[in-house]
Amino acid sequence: MQRDERFNKADQIIKVGFWVNAVLMVMKLAAGYWGRSDAVFADGIESACDFIAIGSTMVALRLGRQPYDQKHPYGHGRAESLAALLIGLVIGVTGVWILCDAVQTIMRRDFSSPSWIAVAAAVITIMVKEWLYRYSATTGKQLESPSLLAIAQDHRKDALTSVATLAGVVGAVLGWGIMDPLAAGLTSVFILHIGWQTLSAACHDLMDGAVHGDYIQEITSLAETVPQVEHVHEIRARRSGQYIIIDLKLEMDPQMTVKQSHDVATEVKRLIFDRMHNVGDVMIHINPHDEAHEDLIRL
Repeated sequence: MQRDERFNKADQIIKVGFWVNAVLMVMKLAAGYWGRSDAVFADGIESACDFIAIGSTMVALRLGRQPYDQKHPYGHGRAESLAALLIGLVIGVTGVWILCDAVQTIMRRDFSSPSWIAVAAAVITIMVKEWLYRYSATTGKQLESPSLLAIAQDHRKDALTSVATLAGVVGAVLGWGIMDPLAAGLTSVFILHIGWQTLSAACHDLMDGAVHGDYIQEITSLAETVPQVEHVHEIRARRSGQYIIIDLKLEMDPQMTVKQSHDVATEVKRLIFDRMHNVGDVMIHINPHDEAHEDLIRL
């Protein structure tokens, strides 16, 4: 998949989520107000908070697609991880807010008597948000985009919140008013878990955390198929948005000329680019095979 195609596909997912979320927000605020449901109205307020997350992701994707420049020689892909970090924080704060609100409602015993309009709004939200989650997650995994995967988790969080809202509203309609805050409090635990997963994944990427082991082994095996590559001495990889940046050390015949070793390294890089479409750059260092050598590093 070409670079522009990747970003255009991600843009499409974000825009769909943005406008669908706008419609759901208006619907839930109206249903919560006219249906006398504090839970549904709060769900609408939460959707308004999601605009921060989705809007930041749209900005991050625009920044991330910019090519490298003098100030950012490794490109702008980390903007996606920063957006994922913000989304994780928004999800976490939302979870804490819902939990605190539920506890206060139970302590005050201030239970509402909603109408079936609120129930309908919760059901519609669950179905739409679950569809958005699957739609965003599938493309996010395909593109290996941190921001898209974070947005997908945000949609799943909304679906879980609406499940709690539905249980609470139905219980309240049937006369058990305490069902609403109890269900919301239980779901806030799942929301906080999703927020922690999103936050930790973003921090991992921003801290140059290693990519999964199978990926490293796949690149190693691929490089060693190139003739005259004796051995992959060392390989490191880190994520920059939708792309992976690889540092590779190859062992070759010490009698090779600079031109020959350069040609082999170029072939390795070309092969990796052909097979691994999410690789942004490959930096290759040549070491002599079967000869003692020192790799200088301060990290």
